[in-house]
Amino acid sequence: MSSASFLRLICLAAIWGGSFLFMRIAANTFGPAYLIEFRVGFAAISLLIVSLFLRKRLAFRQNFRHFMIIGLFNTALPFLLFAYAAQTLNASTLSVLNSTAAIWGALIGIFWHKATLTPKASAGMLIGVVGVITLVGVDAINIGFNAALPIFAGVMAACSYGIATNYTKTAPKIASFDNAHGNMWAAVLIILPLLPFIPMRGEPTQHEILAVIALGVICTGAAYLLYFRLVADEGAASALSVTFLIPVFGILWGWLILDEPIGWNTIIGTTLVLSGTMMVTGFSPSRLFARKMAAEQP
Repeated sequence: MSSASFLRLICLAAIWGGSFLFMRIAANTFGPAYLIEFRVGFAAISLLIVSLFLRKRLAFRQNFRHFMIIGLFNTALPFLLFAYAAQTLNASTLSVLNSTAAIWGALIGIFWHKATLTPKASAGMLIGVVGVITLVGVDAINIGFNAALPIFAGVMAACSYGIATNYTKTAPKIASFDNAHGNMWAAVLIILPLLPFIPMRGEPTQHEILAVIALGVICTGAAYLLYFRLVADEGAASALSVTFLIPVFGILWGWLILDEPIGWNTIIGTTLVLSGTMMVTGFSPSRLFARKMAAEQP
């Protein structure tokens, strides 16, 4: 991996890790529906500006069904669930729950595509589950009964990403930028009818408004552009490594900015979840580095 790609990888992990921080800041005032409508709205507008600059025409009507499916499971539903959970759970907990999406993808693939799991992947799934229990168990004790639904929402958000991953394996072949652009506009349409039923919970401060703008423009719109550049330059396998860096930054930002505690359960739970995810996906940083070094030799 080149130094420029490595820098993009770190920036992307820091940005996506920061998304849970911004949600934590704004969720209690905006409420889930308005928070995510603003998030996907700002992201869609940002990607529209980029598409106009690049002269990329989005075939939204021709691929309406596809964009609505991916917009629901890859964006609207998980974003709403995480926004609901962010009203109660720490940013660090949310970021680690997010990293279980790969485990959910493998589990759903067993039933959807009749995929099989190796003994190593099965063990990794079990380790990941133990990690989640370790992480959220202490949080549930500290918060009380009110933590049950937010924790379930965070788990289901990761599950939704797993559904989206399996859907894309048989979905129409559309350019990744168009997928990002189209699914954001689809998410805008999906969430819009919810606004009258899930109102804002208060008058947002300037600080909270800036958090929402950053969430949409930086953590969604700009992050997608970074991700697609990384995939184009280094391949999907290298880009996958961002999954394992996001919780590091989610925990770091929560500790630095929101004074969230880092307890033994955070460290142990995060380690177990990331180790289990690597076993399920077969991702190995050392093996990836070795392949890159071999490929760069003359």
